Amino acid sequence: MDFELWWLIIVPVLFGLGWLAARFDFRQMLSETRSLPASYFKGLNFLLNEEPDRAIDAFIEVAKLDPETTELHFALGSLFRRRGEIERAIRVHQSLLSREDLPLSDRENAQLELAQDFLKAGMLDRAEQGFQAIVHTRHAQGAISALIRIYESEHDWPRAIDAVQQLRSRSDQPVPQLAHYHCERAQAFLEAEPVDFDSASQALDAAEHAARQNGATPASETRIRLLRAQWAARRGDLESQRVYLQEVLSSAPDYAGLVAGPLLACYAALDQASQGLAVLRDQYARVPTLDLFNVVFRALRTQEGADTAWGFAREALRAHPSLLGLDRLLEVELAQDNPSAESQQLVPGADLGLLRSLIHKHTQRLDRYACSQCGFEARRYYWQCPGCNAWETYRPRRLEEIR
Repeated sequence: MDFELWWLIIVPVLFGLGWLAARFDFRQMLSETRSLPASYFKGLNFLLNEEPDRAIDAFIEVAKLDPETTELHFALGSLFRRRGEIERAIRVHQSLLSREDLPLSDRENAQLELAQDFLKAGMLDRAEQGFQAIVHTRHAQGAISALIRIYESEHDWPRAIDAVQQLRSRSDQPVPQLAHYHCERAQAFLEAEPVDFDSASQALDAAEHAARQNGATPASETRIRLLRAQWAARRGDLESQRVYLQEVLSSAPDYAGLVAGPLLACYAALDQASQGLAVLRDQYARVPTLDLFNVVFRALRTQEGADTAWGFAREALRAHPSLLGLDRLLEVELAQDNPSAESQQLVPGADLGLLRSLIHKHTQRLDRYACSQCGFEARRYYWQCPGCNAWETYRPRRLEEIR
């Protein structure tokens, strides 16, 4: 490679420029450090010595002396809230709001953070006031979403519905749980004394409209049909009740176990018990579930006798082995005054009571529904998880069926 003489000139020049830039940055850093108030370093020292209360007081003093340190308070408040030290987070954000010279954007941020502190602390009234104060600011969408969660936890469904409408006016974001809010209202009207049939019907119409707007799901459609069936039953319209319940078998077959009992009872009230049993047996042949198996076995045992019931059970358990299914049919059989000869052939010479108690110990943990989001388990089916408050996270099948 040819050596160029000008390299001897440019290399020292570049080195000198780098040295000057580094010296300038170092002097600027020293200047900025000297300009920081002494309270800032006191606060850092208190934090390092694990004295957060004194650190907060020191940082409050920094904020009074230097308005540009507000970001420090926001970071500190968020840190305390994440650590569960809600009282300290509240103190930080209240101190910011007490400043008269705080810029409007920072005041709105502080109000949002303070409202979140109250929400985390479970102080719902104060959290609601805080979020309401910023619903007309740039934080509107987040504030309204938080208000929806508050109204949900308070079961204030009318206000939750109003808040969803406000959110939809600002954003096209779907709110799938809106249909369930209307269903909750319908449920309340149906359980009132006297029953408010008109209001319940209007709420169910609103639920169907909300489901169509936000994308209907098998869960929301099933719940609406169950409530319409309940509405019809309370009015004595058994035929309409049967139609609504039977629609679930075709539209959401996984939910057949939830409607099997009421549907069979409805057929019986119409003097059509055998037809109802035939419908459920056909449904089980298409989409077998444990809940449906239990209803069909019990009905067969009552209507057609032990031999037919146990014949069905043997075929079903051979095709879909299940300890929980065996536990259920042993429970039914042992409740009879005279256990059938078919049951004695299960394990010849065995004590069925002892056999059932041994199986039951293992099936108790399997005889539950589970939330797919947080894992919360329950013996009954929930549309909203009691653990994490998420909607439609319970599958309509027992744990044994989904593991």
